[in-house]
Amino acid sequence: MLEIKNLHARIAEDGTEIIRGLNLTVRNGEVAAIMGPNGSGKSTLSYVLTGREDYEVTEGDILYNGESILDMDTSERAAAGLFLAFQYPVEIPGVATMQFLKVALNEQRKARGEEELTTPDFIRKVKEASGTLGIDMNMLKRPLNVGFSGGEKKRSEILQMSLLEPKLCILDETDSGLDIDALKIVSDGVNALRSPDRAIVVITHYQRLLEYIVPDSVHVLYKGQVIKSGDKSLALELENDGYANVIADAA
Repeated sequence: MLEIKNLHARIAEDGTEIIRGLNLTVRNGEVAAIMGPNGSGKSTLSYVLTGREDYEVTEGDILYNGESILDMDTSERAAAGLFLAFQYPVEIPGVATMQFLKVALNEQRKARGEEELTTPDFIRKVKEASGTLGIDMNMLKRPLNVGFSGGEKKRSEILQMSLLEPKLCILDETDSGLDIDALKIVSDGVNALRSPDRAIVVITHYQRLLEYIVPDSVHVLYKGQVIKSGDKSLALELENDGYANVIADAA
């Protein structure tokens, strides 16, 4: 599904290199957790994967289903099946959440050569997905993320993910700002999307999230490189001992 080869990336504005020779493989059906201390490049990796313009790839490659995506812009990557759930979802005043969802879904369908959903079919699909995530339909009449609580913002993003049905889901610290009830609801929504033909990359600081979204693999990112990989037990090790030993062993 995803193969990152010797990736180097920097901030376009000032040339600061953040990703420094990163290698990572995520297979179909896999949930891969990316952990690491602050400043290790976790969020930058998510932005580079989805083609954010203020980051430049200077070396290496990103293969998605065997094809390089470096020449694809953000919308092309989205249409191909990549999805990023932000740590801090943006507010869009004046755009109703329901309208945003309808446009996003139908634009992707058009890009894939599929027919747009009719309004009744779209509403039916939204109601079904919203019920799973405990979302009140009245919330979807409000401007996107405006005045939403942290939990509402994250549930709205998981709703987007459920509707768009991406093949590669990247969750950038989805647990940030969630209380335990919201964390469980969001995690249930993510787990419902686990599939043999879909991969999920979970970026997180804490093992807490991984109690609900249990990963198949865990990768430690430090100074822009993966310095250690393992199974879910590695997350417990990091929770108990911190990153110091892993960093020392990699030095």
